[in-house]
Amino acid sequence: MPKTIRRIPNSRSTIDDVALEAGVSTATVSRVLTGEVPVSEETSKRVIKAVEKLGYVPQSAARNLARRKTKTIGLILPSLAGDFFSLMLTGVEAAVTEEGYDLLVTTQQESNGNLPAKGLPLGKQNTDGLLVFVGNLTPTLLQYHASGFPLVLLYQSSPVDQGIPCVTIENKNGTRQLIDHLIETHGCRKIAFVRGSENNEDSYWREQGYRKALEEHHIPFDPDLVTGSEFTEQVGVDAVRYFLGKGIKMDAIFGGSDESAIGVLLELKQQGIRVPEEIKVVGFDDLTLARYISPHLTTVRAPTENVGRVAARKLIEIIQQRKTDDLTLLPTELIIRQSCGCL
Repeated sequence: MPKTIRRIPNSRSTIDDVALEAGVSTATVSRVLTGEVPVSEETSKRVIKAVEKLGYVPQSAARNLARRKTKTIGLILPSLAGDFFSLMLTGVEAAVTEEGYDLLVTTQQESNGNLPAKGLPLGKQNTDGLLVFVGNLTPTLLQYHASGFPLVLLYQSSPVDQGIPCVTIENKNGTRQLIDHLIETHGCRKIAFVRGSENNEDSYWREQGYRKALEEHHIPFDPDLVTGSEFTEQVGVDAVRYFLGKGIKMDAIFGGSDESAIGVLLELKQQGIRVPEEIKVVGFDDLTLARYISPHLTTVRAPTENVGRVAARKLIEIIQQRKTDDLTLLPTELIIRQSCGCL
């Protein structure tokens, strides 16, 4: 069993202390912190836990990072498809360019909510820091953070006790205002919800807002009115087919994103169901198409482009060793159009 070491205030832990706490060699600690040689996930977790417990700061890694500057920011996204990612990328690119940095972008498909554990094309070898938009952080990314390599998360809060800065939006309150409007202005009582993936924090908080609005209006939550697995147009189409196929009665459908809501609108039209006369439809994001599709989509305006801009500036502040807030929560705004029955 490794010997337990308690951190003494104002003391400086060493790599030997970390190795003893984790029950590994100092060479293994070094490999985990540099991320240059693969180490088993179990061993990596033990080392990272020891680093956090002891407050170890790898001075050699910090000096190396200070000396080697690429003037390049890395961005890891799950996809580049659709208006959402295009808007966010526009914001990132604008801020990076303004600060005199270059931008490298990669897409990484997740498996079971996780990025591949090895082989990230962006990292210490070619960037000064990473903007990360993933479902769950891998040991490799946690190793980067533990070694002092700058990371900023997009649309995802930091794991407990990690303190990785993140930029996201006010999902819960925006959704509550949207559902409140359907209930209070249009008398809706059976509001279906098309959610995103289980690993998507936006989807989680939008569902919390949806549930809270129902609760405050004394409307029981009905799991039969909830379906979905992603924020895509096709999932919106599939949701309508699912609800209609099961004979579920609805007076409104909340697409958890504008893309989902657009799929809902298209399929309702295909089925000969009039919007908003028979079923009202609302979304979230306020993508460009929301104001042009017929009927124009009632939605929640999210500052998608500004999320990218703010996150990039935050990352550059960290690279330049300036202080920054751990959490930046940007406001959203209810946008009323025709698809809910207004105007």
